[in-house]
Amino acid sequence: MDYLIGAAQNVTQHETNMEGKTEDASSTAPKPLTPAQTRLLKRQQELEHWKRHSKQLRSRNLITGLTIGAFVLGLFSYTILSVRQERSMDEIDDEAKIIVMKGPRTGANS
Repeated sequence: MDYLIGAAQNVTQHETNMEGKTEDASSTAPKPLTPAQTRLLKRQQELEHWKRHSKQLRSRNLITGLTIGAFVLGLFSYTILSVRQERSMDEIDDEAKIIVMKGPRTGANS
């Protein structure tokens, strides 16, 4: 792994031969990276990006999860409350029907 990183860094450095002279320009030209080296460097950059932004992403995910959870809990509570009110209204209607049925018979309600 150090070799791949070192290969990219050595491209700009000039090597000297045994006599202390630099080699010709063709040997110091940048060597193209192999596809495997390119993929490795790209993967390392992506890993560094995720390491830097993971805390921010985690906090955003937490906020989103809490928001969705609060919405679901509110919707559930509203639904349960509505059903309870509907039942109590049905009970009141039943009681009203019983009172009307047991009440005195006049020409208006018969």
